Order: sequence, then structure tokens, then C-alpha cells
Amino acid sequence: MGMALVMIGGGIDLSVGSIIAFTGMACGMINESYASVPPVVLLLVGMGIGLLMGLFNGVLVAYGKIPPIITTLGTVNIYRGLTFLLSKGTWVTAHEMSPSYIGFPRTTFLGLSYLLWIAFVVIAVLYYFSRYTRTGREVYAIGGNPTAAKFVGVNENRVRVVVFLISGTLCGLAGALWTARYASAVNEMATGFEMQAVAACVLGGVNFSGGAGGIIGVVLGTLFLGVVTNALPVIYLSVFWQTFVQGLIILVALALNTLSDQRKSAKLLAQRRG
Repeated sequence: MGMALVMIGGGIDLSVGSIIAFTGMACGMINESYASVPPVVLLLVGMGIGLLMGLFNGVLVAYGKIPPIITTLGTVNIYRGLTFLLSKGTWVTAHEMSPSYIGFPRTTFLGLSYLLWIAFVVIAVLYYFSRYTRTGREVYAIGGNPTAAKFVGVNENRVRVVVFLISGTLCGLAGALWTARYASAVNEMATGFEMQAVAACVLGGVNFSGGAGGIIGVVLGTLFLGVVTNALPVIYLSVFWQTFVQGLIILVALALNTLSDQRKSAKLLAQRRG
């Protein structure tokens, strides 16, 4: 979800997997040392750490004027390296974590697990943010036409920091839940997750050049990608094909976006000539 907002704003966040890994490892190690800490507190800690990492990305992009792809190509390695430094190359396993933490994602309320309830809340909040708040509309404006957006008074720097903040915070939440869900914290967790996120976004209608797409579309894209990934073993194809499928999706989406932009440009040119 956070990746969607960054891409709608005309950027990309390739550090999402590394943020998930660092926050997941941090929450696992905290739980190992302080088993009495409630799971909800660990989720908040993960979100706080992710927020700071997202802030760092956003400041570099907005005020350092470094392109998002270059910024996050750097921070993806920085954050992954910090994960190894934090853990000293070790793992946190299930028997080292508290039952309350690893049982949290499986706990149910009204017949649904907490994981689903958290997902519903995140989707609802981001949908409202993107559709009904001024900043949410400014994200689309910046992604669609940054020059025009700045001309009408949109603070581009603030908007770019906000979308990276949201992305980092949600990655922090995902990291804390990931460790609890799989009952382990490993240094390599969420490796390659950024490509899955990008593929889900483009499947959901998010334009690579920004300014188009929606939260509901991204949810549907995520579900479709999950169905495809889970179907591969059923038809006796190696799970390694999922990487191929994700790459193919991204290439096709790029081609379609390019064709669409070219047609729009040609149409505008024809209208001006006419």
C-alpha cells in the first residue's frame, strides 16, 4: 500500500524489503529480550522505526533532490546491512519468542484473524487519505504534473516526504507482523519483496510515471498476484517462476504505459494543430 502512494506520486521505493527486514529483526530481538512486552507495543515500535527510515528516504528525495530510484537503491543496501549489524548474523527463532507475540496474528475477533482486521483498517485509512484529503489529492497532482502542481501552490517537498513516511511506517508494521506470523526473524526476510510490491501496484492500475491508480485497484492487484504465485506449484511449475512472472508483469505494464502516454501526446498534438 505504501509503495502505491509513492508510485502515484511519481516515485518508487526499492527499500521496502530492507525496511521490513530491519524492523522485523528489531521486533524479534526486543521480544527475545523482553518477552513481557505486549504484541501491540511491538507493532508500534516497528511502525516507529519504519517511519524514521521512511523519513530518511523522503528527506533525501525531497530536499537532497536525489531521484527516488537512486535514493532507495542506496538505502536498500544500507538498511539490509544494518539488519545484519543488528543481529550479528544470527536469527531469532520461535522458541526464543513469546507465545503471545507469535500467536498474535492467529488470534481471531468476530471470526477473522487480527491480520485481516489490520489489513482492512490500513486499506480503509489509505483509501480515505487518497480520495478525501488535501494531501492525498496533492499526491496525484505531483505525480501527474509536478510543474502545474507547484504552480497552483502544492508543496512538492512536503508531499514527497509524506508518501515515503507512509511507506516506511507500513513497512515497519509489516516487519513486526512478518516476524510474528512466521515465528522467526531472519536477515534475509522480504528479499525481493520490492518487486512483488511494484508488480502488485502496476497490476492494480498504478502508472509508472505517476498520477494514476487507486488503493482498491492495488488490493485487487495484490490478490491476483497472490493467486498466480500460489497456483504455480499446483500446475507443477517451480516457485522460481514467480520471479519471471513478476518481471513479465512489470515489463508489460511499462510497455502499456508507454503506449498510453504516446497516444495521449499524439492526441494533444493533433488537437493543437487542429
